[in-house]
Amino acid sequence: MPLEADDQARVDEAIRESGADPSDDRVLVRSTPDSQKLGPGTVMCTILNRTIGSGIFVTPAIVLRSTSSVGVSLLFWSFGAVMGMSALLVWLEFGLSIPKFELPNRDENGMVREEGVSLQCVPRNGGEKNYLEYVYRFPKMRATTCIFGWIYIILGNLSGNGVAFGLYICEAADIQAHDSLVRGLAVVCLTAACLLHASWRKGGIVVNNLLAMIKVLILVAIIIIGFAASAGASFGHGPVHGETVDPKTQSKTSNFSTHSSFDFASNDAAGYAESLLYVMFTYSGYEQPFYVLSEVYRPKKTFAMSTIAGQGLACCLFVLVNIAYLCAVSFDRRLDGELDMATVFFREVFGNEIARRVMSGIIALSIFGNVVIMTFTASRVKQEVAKEGVIPFSLFFASSSITPWARLRRRFWPSQSKEQDEESPSAALFLHWIFSMVMIAATSPTAPATAYTILVSLYSWTVITLFGFFVSGGLIYLRFFSSERRDWISKSGFRPWGGSTAAIIYTIVCLFLLAARFIPPALRSPFAYANTGVQWYIIPTVGLASFVLGIVYYLGFEYVYPPLFKDGRVLVVDREAVIVREHGEYVQALEVVDASWERKSGPGSNDPEMQKVTVAE
Repeated sequence: MPLEADDQARVDEAIRESGADPSDDRVLVRSTPDSQKLGPGTVMCTILNRTIGSGIFVTPAIVLRSTSSVGVSLLFWSFGAVMGMSALLVWLEFGLSIPKFELPNRDENGMVREEGVSLQCVPRNGGEKNYLEYVYRFPKMRATTCIFGWIYIILGNLSGNGVAFGLYICEAADIQAHDSLVRGLAVVCLTAACLLHASWRKGGIVVNNLLAMIKVLILVAIIIIGFAASAGASFGHGPVHGETVDPKTQSKTSNFSTHSSFDFASNDAAGYAESLLYVMFTYSGYEQPFYVLSEVYRPKKTFAMSTIAGQGLACCLFVLVNIAYLCAVSFDRRLDGELDMATVFFREVFGNEIARRVMSGIIALSIFGNVVIMTFTASRVKQEVAKEGVIPFSLFFASSSITPWARLRRRFWPSQSKEQDEESPSAALFLHWIFSMVMIAATSPTAPATAYTILVSLYSWTVITLFGFFVSGGLIYLRFFSSERRDWISKSGFRPWGGSTAAIIYTIVCLFLLAARFIPPALRSPFAYANTGVQWYIIPTVGLASFVLGIVYYLGFEYVYPPLFKDGRVLVVDREAVIVREHGEYVQALEVVDASWERKSGPGSNDPEMQKVTVAE
């Protein structure tokens, strides 16, 4: 849908003004045109492609070994589904309510009313960056942005999944997984995803959607096969039935027997906490569309419905897949630490090594899908961090550029290039790639399996749990304790079911997981040093250290760097958003970012509640 004449004129004027005043202190970032925005189906696929990764194939065996109980394991997966939906509801309330701009009030027909202006939400990329800045805001200070940016730029990638990709490719090819080979394959996986999105934005979206649909079909196939096996069907290896084996008497009962499914439950609190952390990592994916919210088609109308549908489908599939696994896999096989649950399942059902290799190939494909979508979304978050001017070469990393595919299309098929050329945050993708390589290199002294454990656990503890605690806790603060609590509830762009229930539940669980990680696991736990090669205190200590280093980075950036290198000047950042109306909704058409070091602290945009805005009347 083309813009209205006055909106288009304002956009053209902003582009002309930016071009007429070229400067190293200014960058213009165009928003995605209407024809290139993400529809409801793509939003669903964004969640599904990120959620369905190695976790649903590998984690069930880890959880089963840790809990020593079929019943407890299934309860954890059900509870994880509740946690995933609770987190989504928290993110929806934030994402559809902030940031706020002073905009003209309009009636149902789009006409400006006489009441003047009011604060209204215009969705923006960045996800929890925006939410944390809004809640934990400090006048003329960038502490929240610096801490979040420090952690996310370094740890906000799936380098651990890249290592797992290398391991499963080697297993699928039936070759020995040498350290250098595994890490080389990890580099190929991560680099390919970055190059794909930098070269062809639409192509990356198509690949994401295709892989998401393939992975859904794979899970549906596992569910059908498992349930069919439970009903007595044979797949060439005779009938199989999932049974629980008493470790003392060797007697067997059905995995789903109400008399035995909870009999052998572990009493290892640390193992339970770690298992729940792995389950939450598997369910994570709900946050991905929020990182690209300004690129979504009609977000206020379609976004909530499509994200709830995507996360709800993932939750249902995960619970059913775990039941299907246990329809065919006996409980005693949980002790085989060399195999993941999906591999055991296929071996039990089909009874040959080819099935194991095929499953390894499927898991590798699933992991690559994870990396593809995370690369697409995380680069947008890092671009938003760069727009705040808090990292070196910030305006370079804040910029977007026309993709090579768009340039080729303009040259060879000019008749098909009438719309705005597609752009990608190539510089932010490069930044994302750099730190993905840094994390691969930093864990190179360890075995690949150990590196995977470190990287996944560190990402889960910081990006998912630590940020999750502050975001959901921040929502509780806004609803009950802040000065704007009444306005927040009445003017929220999304009102979740149960009011604050989801935020309270998610906050409590995140706090428990953050604290329980400091409890040493039992000696026989799958999370013990003998099984993981990682001491229990390493992950939470490094996670807390990253938070503390974020504070140190802020103090250095705010109080040490200016007097030493900028002659006492202060950083002034103006983010001027050009807001237009599309399909009856206010959206951001483009943004002009000015960042300069001034003698005085000018009228910057450091207050996340009020942003500088230009809007067509």
